[in-house]
Amino acid sequence: MQPDRIAIAEVVYRSCLALDEKNFKAYLDLCDGEFQYTITAHSPEIRKDMVWLDHDKAGMQSLFTNLPRHNSDHSPVTRHATVYTVEVDEAAQQATVVSALQVFKTSLDGGATELFAVGRYIDTVKCGGEAPKLLKRLVKLDTRQFGFGYHIPF
Repeated sequence: MQPDRIAIAEVVYRSCLALDEKNFKAYLDLCDGEFQYTITAHSPEIRKDMVWLDHDKAGMQSLFTNLPRHNSDHSPVTRHATVYTVEVDEAAQQATVVSALQVFKTSLDGGATELFAVGRYIDTVKCGGEAPKLLKRLVKLDTRQFGFGYHIPF
């Protein structure tokens, strides 16, 4: 039986909604127990990819738990993902999903909204269970300068 492409894409969209709402439990509920989350950005200066964050599901839970202890920018961000491709590997019961990502930030002092980050999600989604689950998320950012104080993953 072919996994439902709409349900697979919806996991990507629901992950954005959960993070936008800072509903970290809902986000982690979308993730498989073996979930791995990585943020990278390519540096032309050193001609290498930089790894900015690399956590398993327990590491993400710890990150979310410790957020109140950070001196953070509390300006809300809105993630806009557009699913480009869903490639299903029926034998592995997985799908690879490539999505465009734009992140907008609205300042608390005046309400101006600006483009904050641009990149791609490359997600591995585990199929075959009750519902599709995120198994791996690689965030490949084009943006490399964010200022300070933003600690919530993209």
